[in-house]
Amino acid sequence: MKDEYANILTDKMDAESFAKLDAIDNEALHTFVADAVQLGRPDSVKVCDDSDADVRYIRERAIEIGEEVPLAVDGHTVHFDGYNDQARDKERTKYLVPEGMDLGGRLNAVGRDEGLAEVRDILDGAMEGKQAYVRFFCLGPTDSRFSVSCVQVTDSCYVAHSEDLLYRPGYEQFKKVEGGDFFRFMHSAGRLESPHGHPVSADVDQRRVYIDIVDDRVYSANTQYAGNTVGLKKLALRLAIRKADREGWLAEHMFVMGVHGPGDRVTYFTGAFPSACGKTSTAMLPGETIVGDDLAYLRGVDGEARTVNVESGIFGIIRDVNGDGDPVIYNVLTTPGEVIFSNVLVKDGRPYWLGMGCELPEEGVNHSGPWHKGKTDEQGNEITASHKNARYTVRIADLSNRDPRADDPAGVPVGGVIYGGRDSDTSVPVTESFDWAHGIITMGAALESETTAATLGAEGVRKFNLMSNLDFLSMPLGKYIQNNLDFAADLTAVPRIFATNYFLKGEDGKYLNGMLDKAVWVKWMELRVHGDAEGIDTPTGRIPRYEDLKRLFREVRDKDYSQEDYVAQFTIRVPENLAKIDRIEKIYREVSDAPDVLFQTLAAQRQRLEALRDAKGDYVSPLEL
Repeated sequence: MKDEYANILTDKMDAESFAKLDAIDNEALHTFVADAVQLGRPDSVKVCDDSDADVRYIRERAIEIGEEVPLAVDGHTVHFDGYNDQARDKERTKYLVPEGMDLGGRLNAVGRDEGLAEVRDILDGAMEGKQAYVRFFCLGPTDSRFSVSCVQVTDSCYVAHSEDLLYRPGYEQFKKVEGGDFFRFMHSAGRLESPHGHPVSADVDQRRVYIDIVDDRVYSANTQYAGNTVGLKKLALRLAIRKADREGWLAEHMFVMGVHGPGDRVTYFTGAFPSACGKTSTAMLPGETIVGDDLAYLRGVDGEARTVNVESGIFGIIRDVNGDGDPVIYNVLTTPGEVIFSNVLVKDGRPYWLGMGCELPEEGVNHSGPWHKGKTDEQGNEITASHKNARYTVRIADLSNRDPRADDPAGVPVGGVIYGGRDSDTSVPVTESFDWAHGIITMGAALESETTAATLGAEGVRKFNLMSNLDFLSMPLGKYIQNNLDFAADLTAVPRIFATNYFLKGEDGKYLNGMLDKAVWVKWMELRVHGDAEGIDTPTGRIPRYEDLKRLFREVRDKDYSQEDYVAQFTIRVPENLAKIDRIEKIYREVSDAPDVLFQTLAAQRQRLEALRDAKGDYVSPLEL
């Protein structure tokens, strides 16, 4: 290590920590760590490797300093974020953009020089009085073409402990990194206060999450909430999207699951679903296996699309997780093992949350401190027993339905891609695209979801969210769509693309499907990938035949499926589909780099819908096709 870095670091580290850092022969790493330490000015710095002892130290330290509190079940802890630090801060999450770089005009950005000066001023001395931790992790499996090495410097043991559950150890992997090809994260919870006995960020009005896309670096300040501080999650996704753009692969907001077909066949699907569209419930379907629930990297390998779960854990919303709807996760949350709960209600050492399937206590402790039923905040708003965005953090390895290939360094082959939207009156429950480009454009790039009663604002408003990735894009929309289109160019085995909509309603306003019917749709998709079921061509894609669904409903759900239900669910609603094309075209007319093929594909779909309307009317039964 160069003397200039060594002089800065030896003053803050013991010999063991310095030796661990020095063992990684990477000047770019040493520069980053020295800069973070010099800027944050912690009292001491601990460098952690992949050892059980270092992982245990972080967990025990989190409890010692009060960031986590042990619960009654062995291995379970609870963390409380500050009252006003309960979610991702979209407004203050910004890209640092150098002069002359075009991100497409839709992204929250600030000039790089201005933003760096601001966030570094906020972080100046932010770690004083605390210990900082240097952590190494790997996005994707280690020793893999998918591996992306990461280093985080943080003064929060809760953040570091969360990362131990969510990501693969990366210290040994980091020794293989050449130059500056890694992601860097610096986080400080900032000045702390303990209004209710546990330390929380005091200056959340100075909260900042700034993403330097030039230096593959993220700065996070004055926040503890994991979505703002666990840099390897959605913050790293923004960096990975740009890395993938440079290198010719895809970084996507997708689950990865194995769908079990006839015999011992397993077909792997990725799935992009906006919030409240059924993403987790699809990934966790009974009888299927999960590789990952949130983030995926996709590469072309020898003509085949392959994918990995970026993570090895789940940071999930705990609301409505119960034994009936989510038995696998609920079992992990209620039995001994390592679990971090955040912002739930605690009574007598046990966690409680909204929708857990039992009556909640009328008093306890939550993110607001001592709580009782009917408690309100300073603005008179009711404080619920558990926060609506309360979370759990667990390892996927602890799930009974974990796929045996979840950590395969070669990834798993992608048989199909699912785009899941939410609308009450337009799309049928499941459709297959005609080809890759048709699916990317009319299903992925046209993805919409209706707001629900659980969302702030009006209910039933359609929100555009291409590939369920709009919030995390770090490049122009048109370029991102083109990258997705180009991905299949060199593939000899092109995945099939499907769209789902679990929320179609009838004229009486009631859902036309049960929520467990999705188990049938995924089985049909699996059969289609292998040519074991036929499809009916419609203007918007291919839909199942009634005979196939009738058999699958009996096999999968032990349920009769009537032709009347089939017609209600799979009738082609021409006016509503034309209106959707109008909405999507209007959005992309304002995207300067939108590819021409997008408009051509939408125009062709419009022509097919109009031809069907001219021939058979506005609403066409699948039996007429």
